[in-house]
Amino acid sequence: MNYDTVRAEKKQGEMDMNQHFWKYIAGLLIFGSNGIVASHIDLTSYEIVYLRSGIGGVALVLFFLLMRQGCKALQYKKEFIFLVLAGAAMGFNWLFLYEGYREIGVGTATLMCYCGPVIVMALGPVLFQEKLTRNKCLGFLAVFLGILCINGQAFQEGKTLWGLFCGAMAGVTYAVLVIFNKKAEHITGLENSMFQTSCSFLVVAVFMLHQQGLTADIPQGDLVPVLLLGLVNTGLGCYLYFSAISRLPVQTVAICGYLEPLAAVVLSAILLGEGMGILQILGTVLILGGAMFAEMRGHQCSGGLGKHTL
Repeated sequence: MNYDTVRAEKKQGEMDMNQHFWKYIAGLLIFGSNGIVASHIDLTSYEIVYLRSGIGGVALVLFFLLMRQGCKALQYKKEFIFLVLAGAAMGFNWLFLYEGYREIGVGTATLMCYCGPVIVMALGPVLFQEKLTRNKCLGFLAVFLGILCINGQAFQEGKTLWGLFCGAMAGVTYAVLVIFNKKAEHITGLENSMFQTSCSFLVVAVFMLHQQGLTADIPQGDLVPVLLLGLVNTGLGCYLYFSAISRLPVQTVAICGYLEPLAAVVLSAILLGEGMGILQILGTVLILGGAMFAEMRGHQCSGGLGKHTL
């Protein structure tokens, strides 16, 4: 192999890397706008989640078939069960998160949900025999202080205890989602997201059936944001995200991953007029900074958690 061939292959590799990087960034920004789009839909939170998971699930199945990827799930039956449980956790996570959007705002609910991976780190020694280092403890402490600041701001603004409970449960169910995902280590990428979203739809459909039946009366003016949330924010967002992360360095994925909650906080402040008081700004810095610090150390020790809120 001559020098020109090596140089051409290196250049092509760099171009491919850049392409995957920008696909990943685009996917994160799309996910960060979930709450913004949902705020323009005049339906209950569970109706929004029902429609999103249903439309998004169909879109992901079509993406999967078009990409002609082999199905590995049934080769790992035990891991497939964990993936199903992760999908159920995702359904509950979305139900709590979207109710949190309604009650306490997009930015606050997103930040509370993003405490999930840090909860997993704290439980790492019990669940995964991972060492709980000093840096992880410091990161967890920063996140805890950040939650106190966020809740203090929420109480000052008169936000409901139910909304704060939903935000907290979004974080807990997100932690459960991450835990079961770690146990399905061979089922990855778009296949993972397709099965999880489909299972989450089934969970939400059962909840929806109990509440009102399986039909949702979509106001005419809400059809566009509903389709946008299902097709773009779920279908396209997952395609961009999962087709890119396997091609990027772990550190790049981990560091840039925090663009998603940051985008949610910034967009909610700009587009929805959600106030950013001193306590909320401090809480945002503590939660994102503490989580990022703890997870960077986690990647160096154990390969990280691999997270996203979709």
